[in-house]
Amino acid sequence: MSDLRAATPADLDAIMAIEHAAFPSDAWSSAMMGAELASPHSHYVVAERAGRVEGYAGLRAPRGAHDADIQTIALAEPARGRGTGRALLVALLDQASLRGVRHVFLDVRADNPVAQNLYASEGFQVIGTRVGYYAADGVDAIVMQLDVVAWAAARAPQSSEAGACT
Repeated sequence: MSDLRAATPADLDAIMAIEHAAFPSDAWSSAMMGAELASPHSHYVVAERAGRVEGYAGLRAPRGAHDADIQTIALAEPARGRGTGRALLVALLDQASLRGVRHVFLDVRADNPVAQNLYASEGFQVIGTRVGYYAADGVDAIVMQLDVVAWAAARAPQSSEAGACT
């Protein structure tokens, strides 16, 4: 498993290499990604293995806002299928919970069932479709939403009253 840490501007080149490989038809520019990494409204994490960035993820969650957006999650090809994507997603959702966010939204490509299944397994629900959203490919975006409060409550350790004495 990869180690997760907060992304820094020094990670930009590694992030952009993954961005272009993962999203060849609609990759963000370096300027856009650099602005995201520097924004106080964003929280980006990277997954590292042996000192190399193999994935990244970003959350747009202004402090005090009740809604947030997952901006992106991307992995280098060799890092896929090992739980790194879920670890990145959970790190973003933990951050959303810490910031007091109630709902997290995301767009996922209609032709990416692996990502859709990951999000659904964490409790995201489909709430709509953006027809032709990924215009370069003519692919729809599926819009999903998560109730962060319910998600966090489901993950919290349950206390047992079995040993309580009165």
